[in-house]
Amino acid sequence: MSSHGEPIPMISSACGPLSGTAEVPGDKSISHRSLILGAMAVGETTIEGLLEGQDVLDTAKAMQAFGAEVTNHGGGRWSVQGVGVGGFAEPENVIDCGNSGTGVRLIMGAMATSPIVATFTGDASLNGRPMARVTDPLALFGTQAVGRAGGRLPMTIVGAQDPLPVRYEVPVPSAQVKSAVLLAGLNAPGKTVVVEAEATRDHTERMLAGFGAEITSEHKDEGREITLTGQPELKPQHIDVPRDPSSAAFPVCAALIVPGSDVLVPGIGLNPTRAGLFATLRDMGADLTYENEREEGGEPVADLRARFSPDLKGIEVPPARAASMIDEYPVLSVVASFAQGKTMMAGVKELRVKESDRIDAMAKGLRANGIEVDEGPDWWSVTGRGHGQVPGGGLCASQLDHRIAMSFLILGMAANAPVRVDDGGPIATSFPIFEPLMEALGAQVSRSTA
Repeated sequence: MSSHGEPIPMISSACGPLSGTAEVPGDKSISHRSLILGAMAVGETTIEGLLEGQDVLDTAKAMQAFGAEVTNHGGGRWSVQGVGVGGFAEPENVIDCGNSGTGVRLIMGAMATSPIVATFTGDASLNGRPMARVTDPLALFGTQAVGRAGGRLPMTIVGAQDPLPVRYEVPVPSAQVKSAVLLAGLNAPGKTVVVEAEATRDHTERMLAGFGAEITSEHKDEGREITLTGQPELKPQHIDVPRDPSSAAFPVCAALIVPGSDVLVPGIGLNPTRAGLFATLRDMGADLTYENEREEGGEPVADLRARFSPDLKGIEVPPARAASMIDEYPVLSVVASFAQGKTMMAGVKELRVKESDRIDAMAKGLRANGIEVDEGPDWWSVTGRGHGQVPGGGLCASQLDHRIAMSFLILGMAANAPVRVDDGGPIATSFPIFEPLMEALGAQVSRSTA
């Protein structure tokens, strides 16, 4: 069932050319961090273009629970009256983070070095996801965590009374883990150091610098070393949130596989730690161009134009690119279904512990629609059938995962028979305007009773 109510079955059918401008929502990663860092600053932070999906709204409620004043002024305009580093109050009730792994892990980090106690929970999907990857490094600061077997929510975090700075080498590429440690390091004296062998999205580092924290990054033999000086006074900011590249992926990929399509997706954040999908699509032969390249709020931005690409080729996606496109592999596998030949995706074990086991979920759904998929613990491959040769007609389980649901609805837009999704409800967590936006471009997506 949906993460916030009864299941919402949906169906997607082949359509005519997609055309027009797709104004996708604000970046989810930056939206989460804007609220959290705004709450840890002294004074009022203002935010334009905040993503108002359920995941981000849950983070806003959490910041209120920790004592910050969070106000929605309408039209994506928000403000946060912060309480300062170390100023979080102890929440009176359980913090419900819904479906958001990013939200819960970053908030745990932000409160971990304050002498308060907080209990976290989420929906069925989030409560099944492992938290030890965050609570283990937080324990180095002196934080305690008590949860269900396997390090799962609900979980109570006891903040460190006298936090110590740490040096932590991230064992697997994870921006969530890195960010949790850095946020915890804000209220620890001295220097906290995070080392990542493979660079992950760097929004936290960029935003910490923007809020006035002393943070440096340098490349060493063991990887990228990030050093944060603790106990700064963060200065409030005005933040213009770029549009989310992970959301842009859906109208972009739909345009590439639906004959005759020409879609413009303006104002997309192209941080190099997030833009791996677009480089991969170009490698496959996609007609995808960047227009009006510029910088906004310290982040590179451009307008993306995607046109129907009938001659896509299967490729081997470089494993080193995985961290920069980890959320986009599901919809990439849909595009790969319409390419000629095999697309190999390796180094992606992180997909096994997302909102769902995304490799398993996509493999089952693609097979149900006539696509050959092979998989292993940290790899999978899709053998494409070429333009016009994808049978479709399958029923796909979304597994309470917004990206799985949207990916299969994109598949149905170019398959030979309609594709059904058992529950599109989770889409609201990250892309609440997905249905009207795609319908305005010419897609046939509807809620069904089956």
